[in-house]
Amino acid sequence: MAGQTMVARTCLATCVPANRGCTVSTMLSDRSLGWLRYLDRKAHTPDNWDKGGQPHSHWDNRSDPPMASWHRFDLVDSSYALGLMAHRTPAWTERYVAILDQLIERHTSWWSAADWLTQFGNDPSRAEYPEEYRGLIPPELWGNYDAPGWTANGIEPWGSQPDPVGADGMLFYKGFLLVLLGIRSMIDPDDRWNEPFDMIRDGDNTFSWTHSSIAEHLCKQWLAAPIGCH
Repeated sequence: MAGQTMVARTCLATCVPANRGCTVSTMLSDRSLGWLRYLDRKAHTPDNWDKGGQPHSHWDNRSDPPMASWHRFDLVDSSYALGLMAHRTPAWTERYVAILDQLIERHTSWWSAADWLTQFGNDPSRAEYPEEYRGLIPPELWGNYDAPGWTANGIEPWGSQPDPVGADGMLFYKGFLLVLLGIRSMIDPDDRWNEPFDMIRDGDNTFSWTHSSIAEHLCKQWLAAPIGCH
């Protein structure tokens, strides 16, 4: 890990001079390069997203409550530009893939699904929501309705489902994971993530998936419930 990070920093530290002879269509702006350096450092800073660990504080879990104030949203949102950058600077494919592998590895860990794995049944605090949540909840149900984003794992008739990918709900979780895997596959289709990998990794609550099997599972869920599986 340390060696990879050193290579990345050396590469990204010299990328502006290396691009001076390139055409505009194959360059990244100084601002984009700065963001890429930051994301490379952020992705390669060691932390532990398994249960009992703790994501580094630079992964945002505070912005945009109640729906997006979880570490994985910062992680997934950080990936979108990598696909565009890879088309501009394909010679850096190895670095883009290294960053994406770090993001995907975290998205397979317990903390990536912390909401699903801790929010059981109806929200016991829904009678105490702040006023700014009123626009998210039908007026006649204020105080007796879960805010969007509350996952309600275990609610009837589905019961508790510890696998966030296999679950009847959690559309956004498996969908965003497919976005990450798809961007990586687009940049470098070496199929590393189409070999079985473990999700959640919490003793008996460890689940094996591949990129293709997640996509096939979600497709079947949509076909079975055209209104959505969320």
